[in-house]
Amino acid sequence: METIGGGDMLIDDYDPIDEKPDVAIITPDESVGEPEPEPLADDYEDMKARVLPEVPDLEIEDEAVSTWSIENYRSLAKKEHGPVLQCGGHPWRVLFFPYGNNVDYASFYLEQGYEEKPPEGWYACVQFVLLLWNKNDPSIYVHHTANHRFNADEGDWGFTRFAEIRKLFASQWEDKGRPMVENDAVNVTAYVRVYKDPTGVLWHNFINYDSKKETGMVGLKNQGATCYLNSLLQSLYFTNAFRKAVYQIPTEAESERKKSAWALQRLFYQLQTSEHAVSTQELTVSFGWETKHIFEQQDVQELSRILMERMEERMKGTDAENALAKMFVGKMKTYISCINVDYESSRIEDFWDIQLNVSGNKSLDDSFRDYVQVETMDGENKYFAEGFGLQDARKGVIFESFPQVLHLQLKRFEYDVNRDAMMKVNDRYEFPEFFDASPYLSHDADKNEPYIYELHGVLVHSGDFNAGHYYAYLKPTKDGHFYKFDDDRVTRATKKEALEENFGGDYANTVNGNAGVRNPYTRTLSTKRSMSAYMLVYIRQSRLENILLPVEEADTPSHIAKQLEEEHALIERRRKEREEQHLYLHCWVVTEENFKTHQGFDLTSWEMDPKTNSGPKSYRTLRTSTVADFTKTVADDKNSSPEQMRFWVMVNRQNKTVRPDQALYDPTMTIDEAFTKFGSREKSFRLWLELGKAGDDGKVIWPELLPLGGSNNNPILVFIKYFDLEAQTLTGVGHIYIKKHSKVSDMVPMIFDIMGWPYGPSAQPPIALYEEIKNSMIEPMKSKSTMQQAEIQDGDIVCFQKMLPDKEMSAISQKGGYIDAREFYDYLLNLVRIRFSPKVSKDLDEENFELALSRKMTYDQFSAKVGEHLKVDPTHIRFSTVNATTGKVKAVVKRNPNQSLYQITSPQFSSYGSSNQRSDALYYEVMEISLSELETKKLVKVTWVSEGLTKEVVFLKVYLWAWRLIEKQETFDVLIAKNGVVGDILPQLQKKAKLDEETIQNTRMYVAHGCKIYKEIMDDYAVASIQDSWTLFAERIPDEERNSGEDDKAIYAFHFDKEPSRPHSVPFKFIVKPGEVFKDTKERLSKRIGIKGKQFEKIKFALVQRSVYSKPSYLNDDDVLSEIASFSDDLLGVDHLNKSRGTYNKGDSIFIR
Repeated sequence: METIGGGDMLIDDYDPIDEKPDVAIITPDESVGEPEPEPLADDYEDMKARVLPEVPDLEIEDEAVSTWSIENYRSLAKKEHGPVLQCGGHPWRVLFFPYGNNVDYASFYLEQGYEEKPPEGWYACVQFVLLLWNKNDPSIYVHHTANHRFNADEGDWGFTRFAEIRKLFASQWEDKGRPMVENDAVNVTAYVRVYKDPTGVLWHNFINYDSKKETGMVGLKNQGATCYLNSLLQSLYFTNAFRKAVYQIPTEAESERKKSAWALQRLFYQLQTSEHAVSTQELTVSFGWETKHIFEQQDVQELSRILMERMEERMKGTDAENALAKMFVGKMKTYISCINVDYESSRIEDFWDIQLNVSGNKSLDDSFRDYVQVETMDGENKYFAEGFGLQDARKGVIFESFPQVLHLQLKRFEYDVNRDAMMKVNDRYEFPEFFDASPYLSHDADKNEPYIYELHGVLVHSGDFNAGHYYAYLKPTKDGHFYKFDDDRVTRATKKEALEENFGGDYANTVNGNAGVRNPYTRTLSTKRSMSAYMLVYIRQSRLENILLPVEEADTPSHIAKQLEEEHALIERRRKEREEQHLYLHCWVVTEENFKTHQGFDLTSWEMDPKTNSGPKSYRTLRTSTVADFTKTVADDKNSSPEQMRFWVMVNRQNKTVRPDQALYDPTMTIDEAFTKFGSREKSFRLWLELGKAGDDGKVIWPELLPLGGSNNNPILVFIKYFDLEAQTLTGVGHIYIKKHSKVSDMVPMIFDIMGWPYGPSAQPPIALYEEIKNSMIEPMKSKSTMQQAEIQDGDIVCFQKMLPDKEMSAISQKGGYIDAREFYDYLLNLVRIRFSPKVSKDLDEENFELALSRKMTYDQFSAKVGEHLKVDPTHIRFSTVNATTGKVKAVVKRNPNQSLYQITSPQFSSYGSSNQRSDALYYEVMEISLSELETKKLVKVTWVSEGLTKEVVFLKVYLWAWRLIEKQETFDVLIAKNGVVGDILPQLQKKAKLDEETIQNTRMYVAHGCKIYKEIMDDYAVASIQDSWTLFAERIPDEERNSGEDDKAIYAFHFDKEPSRPHSVPFKFIVKPGEVFKDTKERLSKRIGIKGKQFEKIKFALVQRSVYSKPSYLNDDDVLSEIASFSDDLLGVDHLNKSRGTYNKGDSIFIR
């Protein structure tokens, strides 16, 4: 199907597939199921009821029916219009292409019937049917149905392939006995129904949709998978009291910039003032998030809590202190109350939000009743009351108060034990617009003010656990409407869309008996809604005025507004510059001052250096301005006289240097002409500024430059550099003019004059002269040669140094200095800046530093420089390379006296892994022993397992509160002499793990492979035999084992998940008692592995042969392990879920720095 834009005659490149299925819905002729008797085409009411069913939940504004009698079909023009009918206050008509719109089908469309353009902003939401029928037999007809949002840009919509022309004129239409077009005539009836648009976006295609214009609000851009963040931020933004409190955090100081409070203030202010969707990139950068965090969906509740904590920390000591607690914090009491005696144990705690079970509950009230449900403790589960002994008691939770803003987290994601996976709970769960929380308060709670809450926000997840999308429905004002905030798009929403459509559960009905509705994220069919609320925001009705108070311009931080205004002005200026770029030329001006402060090759560095002012300044100059105009501009900037200035054009030489080459003599020449004539093939114009000295008459006397064809002894412009031996610096000192037939030695008195040194045989030590040809070619100059013989030309650079006595030269060399300019040039050529960071950071800024080093330095040389900076012995410093992607340690650098810094840091020479390595950074660590001594040691990693094997903890990670088994273990690095024994490890382990003497005396060590014990190692076992691939464990021998009898035997045990080939956790050694039934054995196993109660009941035990492919033989309570186990061949298998797998730990925990 295709539309015709704006009444054009034809549509090119017809595509029969509807490109906007979300805008127009086509219903085919064939209906599903056995239909009732077919209505006739001239029975308009019955036919309308049959072919134009009403759209549920939409209010009809108007309906109309019109029939156009088409005569002389074969004589019609290429394009025809039917009569105009009025519906909904708008004119409509049928647009007809009798011979097809570039297809072999008759084409029919409904179009707006305005003679001129429709009114400004006009649109109409229309459901329509076009029905073609035989004039003589109304039982012969064909029809098509569509919905469409008509507007000025899409003023017509319909069916390019309505009916095949060949079939229309066939002798009979679909075995009806008569043709459709009979006697060259046929009728077409238009059924038009206009619907009211409650949200302003009904059937909208969102092309050129403007959220700000339509709603007055803007959305947030999605960076990748940050829709969950966007929905939370919009919710907090429209909690106006929260926004106002954030604005009160002081962030004017420069140090506060790039921190989360400053970034959140900027984000909120942009949401207030921007015309377009706002980016959250600045905020996530302030959080310390990297790209991987941007593409990981995290738990909204966890993010909300951390963000609240950070903001609350920043509000301490400000006008907003305790503002968040007053807004979001309520109190709940956990209690155990005895039934028969007057005793109660209770604890009152603060809460920021409430997690409610969805599974097993049908409504919000059901969840609250479930939350405060009372458990009776009686029988074997009696409560021990101090002073009363064991007593029957009631245990539960009750609320003492609810906050002004109530955040309810609905547990839509739960762990399914049977599927061994996290699943989304899509059950229907109803929540009201108004909620009375008072039934869940304790009797002692203050109920003077009603606890009636009004729904303010519904945060929605659409999809399943593995794939989905987040958006929010929010009501920004007390008496306003709900709006849908879907990343960068904001649209008006109905109350039903915000509430009922997010209850979850089954769809009310499916179209045409389909098996379900396709989930857009999983591509699977489901009868259950994939979109459902996972977080609700309620505001106490009596406090609405306080929470949704207006946020005025005066409430926003003035410095934030000023910063953003300046940034927008800069962006606008740059945009204008880009548009006018072809009119301007960037002229880089190098001055004598730049040359004198520059240390390096050539006259200057072409990068701005604010520290040294050695870089040239750029002037954005109109191409049509003259050299004289440009000279005046620079003179005004330099506070100098234009008459004292002249410019030399700098060109790129073949040896890749940039030197002055040609003076600009003609002041009337335009900058563009000068650039075209003299400039290099660069995008910018490079110039050297020469300042002349005025004579007694006030005029500048420039060195006499004779015209071509005159004397060939004209002066040459030469730049002079000084290599200072004592300071170990190389800087420019000025320039001279010397005639080309002059000798090289004639430069010496000129140089002394520049330096202010007295010239004479004994006044100063002699100097050596070198020509800087290029950065890798520094040649000594012969004093008796002429400048012409030395091939010196305009713009060349001559470097000089003092020739000190040998004793002074030797002293400089012993300090690591260079005594020859050529050596110093080589140092500069190989100069690199290396960033050193501590391998184990203590968050001390001074620990991170940069050093300028030569790439030719050996390990010992650059290690000495680092040691000098850190004030530590360089022989105790060990370095590691840096992973270029993660920024983490890549590999330890082995000390090699013959290896250079360049070979260590450059990937192509590196032996420390692949090329994914930073060449400008190293980690360092200060060792307790020297590297030479370290080479005689072996690093052994020992994992100390304490207090049994496991414990039960509560943790939060990605939608889940759950118990998880975590080994009580800690790993230590121990350095042992390579010729030592395992017994030498124990004293160091005792010190690092802080173990007492008794514990270390009763410690054993064992090796594990694949989470199974490989062997125990004795104290006399050689350290050199410990393989790097081994996992070495140490544990205190349990009392049961130390006190075991002569008949007791030991068996190695390991944990696995369903299959022995899926081992996990820490293996252990277990004592088997002779004749003990396994029911009793399990009690001892429970103590050994530290798991009790219901979780222990889920564990199964089996005997597993050491063979890799063996099947487990599960044990029953009446089995006797000592009789059926083969202790030389069997392992005891502990079968339970591995909850420490990556499924439950995907990605890093969410954080905000």
